[in-house]
Order: sequence, then C-alpha cells, then structure tokens
Amino acid sequence: MKKRVGMKRLSTALLSGALALAVVPAMAADKVTLQLKWVAQAQFAGYFVAKDKGYYKDEGLDVDIKPGGPDIAPEQVIAGGGADVIVDWMAAALAARDKGVELVNIAQPFDKAGLEIACPKNGPIKKPEDFKGHTVGVWFFGNEYPFFAWMNKLGIPTDGGPNGVKVLKQSFDVQPLIQHQADCIHVMTYNEYGQLLDAGYKPDDLLVFNYSKLGQNMLEDGLYVQQDKLKDPAFQDKMVRFVRASMKGWHYAVEHPDEAAEITTDAGAQDENHQKYMAGEVAKLIGSGKLDEAAYDRTAKMVVDQKIVSKAPEGAWTHEITDKAIK
Repeated sequence: MKKRVGMKRLSTALLSGALALAVVPAMAADKVTLQLKWVAQAQFAGYFVAKDKGYYKDEGLDVDIKPGGPDIAPEQVIAGGGADVIVDWMAAALAARDKGVELVNIAQPFDKAGLEIACPKNGPIKKPEDFKGHTVGVWFFGNEYPFFAWMNKLGIPTDGGPNGVKVLKQSFDVQPLIQHQADCIHVMTYNEYGQLLDAGYKPDDLLVFNYSKLGQNMLEDGLYVQQDKLKDPAFQDKMVRFVRASMKGWHYAVEHPDEAAEITTDAGAQDENHQKYMAGEVAKLIGSGKLDEAAYDRTAKMVVDQKIVSKAPEGAWTHEITDKAIK
C-alpha cells in the first residue's frame, strides 16, 4: 500500500511540474525594425523570404520590414529612432555620416551594382564624350552620386551649356525617354530596364553604359546601423542573427527567384510578372554578404573626389558582424 501511495504522490508531483512549465511564457523574440530604401519589391526579396520562411523566427527575432518611398530617406528614419537597421547605398550612407549620422555598414548583400544609363542607339549619344550638350535623366535622393562622380572623372560639367550635360531630375520611371524629354535616362538592370523592354524597346535598340562595366560603380544595397548601437553587445548579437537569417533568405531567393517574387508580391509588391523579372535580375547581383574592401575603397574615393563628403571617411564599415554571421 505504501508503494502505491508513493507512486501516486510522484505522479501528482510530475503533473504539477508539467503544469507549472506550461504556464511559463516563452521567451519573447527580439524585435528588429528594418527600413527599406524603396517600396516593397523584389530588390528586397531576401528579407521578405527570410520573414516568410521563418528564418528570422528561427534566430529568435521578430522583424518588422518597413517599405520606403519617394518621401522616405532611410538615413533620416534611423537617425530619428524609427529603425534599427536600414538598406542604403554606400554613397548616401557616407554623405549622411559626413553630416553627423554615423552609419556603419555591417553587411553587403549586393556585391555588384545594378545601375546603368540607357540611351536609344539612334540618338545623339554614342560614347561617353557625347554627353556634352545633351540631357540625361538622373535620380536624386542619394542615387545621383555615381553619375556626378563619373562626369567629374570625364571632366564634363553637370550644369548644362554646350560643353556640359543638362541634368533632368528623373522620377523612378522611364517616361523621360519615352516622351523624348531626355537623350538618356538612368535605369536599374532589375527594374527600369525591364520597363523599357515592356514599353517596346528591344535590347538592340538601346545603348547601355553600365557603371559596373565602366569600373565606376558605387556599392549599392548594404545594411547599415548607427555606430553607437554597436557598442552594445546585445545589439551586436541581434545584428549577427539578423544578418545570418537575411543572407539565408537571400540565398534562397537566388535559387528560387519565382517563389521569392511571389512572396514579395504577397508582402505588398505590385505586378507579380515584373517582380519575377526583377527577382531573376537581382539574383545576379547577390554575393556572400561580406563587404569587399576594394569596392569600399573605390566608392569612398569617388565620393571624396566629387566632394560629396568633406573628408575621407573613417569607421564607416565593419566585418565584425559578418565574421560571426557568415561562415
């Protein structure tokens, strides 16, 4: 009889312990807010995939992905405390750093640039020197720096006149070329170039000046945080997990571009067919996630030469996060 009572007490104790464990709340995931450089589209597919596939959740993260837009400057958002990490182009990040927003590149998913200039082959532009006296559509909001740096290298003024190029502030579309408002416009390999093809242009109709092939490319979509945040070991650890999951998302997106496009469309992107085109082209630009120092040095030299920044930048990047996140 004593043995039976002992077993009953043991069972009761085990049940009580199980109930106690059941009411202990699971540890809350660490929140991370990511501010994108532009609206939801396959340019950012890796982050949407990481969220959809649960890669962030697996790393104990609750990631909020905030889309950008024409009136949203990621540098201002993070400076105002609205984001933990942003997607930005290096030149814009260095310009912000020069103005007191101490951004640091912690990872570089895009190791190739997608920016290029498209001109009709039957137009007046045949070679770089022909830009003199003609009009070129240029994006601003930090996207103008590569063009100005290239013109500076060629010795072509950007204030118009017969020996200079007239700059047309271009919206994020291809209308200036279609409506003959500009002789050439800027496009991304993964976006507006496809819009030109959709508008009826054929590849043979276009002369393209690709910044990467010209050796004039500046680093594009990288991940940036504020320098003072990196002093906190807990924040560092959170960013290691964020970068690891993000690059897992990017690698999946590269291998499954159509599915990545579908996930991105579900997240708010427009026109699934165009997103599939974009995802396929973006896949060609993705690297390991580690910043290439030579590419950084090239970008930094160009922004200094163009006087985009007042002095050579220091401390604008670190391998500390990717060394731990990417094996």
